[in-house]
Amino acid sequence: MTTSERPVPRPPKATEPETASTETEQTSESAEPAAVRVLVAEDEALIRLDLAEMLGEAGYDVVGQAADGEQAVTMARELTPDLVIMDVKMPGMDGISAAEVLGKEGVAPVVMLTAFSDRALVERARDAGVMAYVVKPFTANDVLPAIDIARSRWQERQALESEVADLAERFETRKRLDRAKGLLQQQLKLSEAESFRWIQKAAMDRRLSMREVADAVISGMPAKK
Repeated sequence: MTTSERPVPRPPKATEPETASTETEQTSESAEPAAVRVLVAEDEALIRLDLAEMLGEAGYDVVGQAADGEQAVTMARELTPDLVIMDVKMPGMDGISAAEVLGKEGVAPVVMLTAFSDRALVERARDAGVMAYVVKPFTANDVLPAIDIARSRWQERQALESEVADLAERFETRKRLDRAKGLLQQQLKLSEAESFRWIQKAAMDRRLSMREVADAVISGMPAKK
């Protein structure tokens, strides 16, 4: 049977994502003893210490603290954290430049802290591979969801890189995945991470590429008017 003849996946019924999500949560609960390891990079000592304390209270393991971008890159390479939270404005190498190095080397996802929310800065951070950003002043309600988003997007990126070698094709696949995830989120009230997991599982179950599954979702789930 050729790829084009394979049965394409149909979007799940509204009750299926809840079941899948419950199973996933149960599995993660039973196999999640280790805390997420975080490196904090911030040149202002008071903010850095407050952030480290906030993360510790939320159950994260702060494995290191850096005061500038170069130190953050060095420590991240040595400590291999699960995530780096980094300020934009730091002496020497700034946070975005450091994030670009870590992204290219595949060290860890980066959540960017910034006192600015202008479009140019956000686009520069995105182009550097930053997975999420938080605007100062922030609270735990701002930081913790950004961590979840960054780790989810990082996992997506790794999965996509392992499936698609060509950079141009990877970019096109990413656009289709984003559109398919948006439809799943809109129609079935799934989170971004749940939408990607559904696409990834459907691809594995049916021996299709994630791009083929995304195309099937797009063609089978027209957006609401």
